[in-house]
Order: sequence, then C-alpha cells, then structure tokens
Amino acid sequence: MSDQSRGEQHDNIFKSMKDISLDSREISHQCGVTMNDSVEARAIAEYMDENPEVTVTYMPAMIRIDGVGKLIFKMEDISEILGKEMNAETFEVNTSTHYGRMVRVDDDTVILFGDMDEVMQYI
Repeated sequence: MSDQSRGEQHDNIFKSMKDISLDSREISHQCGVTMNDSVEARAIAEYMDENPEVTVTYMPAMIRIDGVGKLIFKMEDISEILGKEMNAETFEVNTSTHYGRMVRVDDDTVILFGDMDEVMQYI
C-alpha cells in the first residue's frame, strides 16, 4: 500500500461559492468518485494517483478521485496494488458514489465518462 499519509493531498478541487458562477453555460466534462476510506479505496486511489491528470483528495473518512474527460480503471492493475483480486463488482460497490457515466467495458475495465458524447458508443 501507499506510504501516502491521510493528510497529504493534491490541489483542492472544491470551489468556494464566491468562485462559482451560476450563469455559466460551460460544460465541465468532469467525472469522479467519492469512496469511504478503506483498503480497497486506497488501492484504487493509489492506482489513479499515477495519472498526473487525475486529482486524488484524501479526507478524514473519504477519498475522492476527480478527472476530466474519462477515468479508466483496470481491475488487474488495481489487484496488483491491492495484493488480492479486485473484480468489477467489488469495484462498483466501492465507487457507488460517482458522477459521470460509468460503463463496464469488460471484466477488467471500467470507464467513467465526463463527456456524455463520448459515452454514446457504449450505449
């Protein structure tokens, strides 16, 4: 598992209300998951933290993973970090709080899309 401490995190993805424009029509194409802090969640976070375009935020009881466009989760790679099998079903239970469209491509790959146009090829 990671040596990363619970208090260590990347840039904060949360905005203050004064920085949010409710008039904006801009589409963010963001996607992400919020997980309860657990052994499995830490393995998922460690795997995703290898991607510099992904933001992993550690909170006291939760871990949040955010990205733009899409997030690709490979069960085989997460299993290697975890030290035991991570299958798509267990992954989906751990990432049940998500935003974006989650698609299970095959038994090894789950993709979370922020761009709804890109997900259309899987629907």
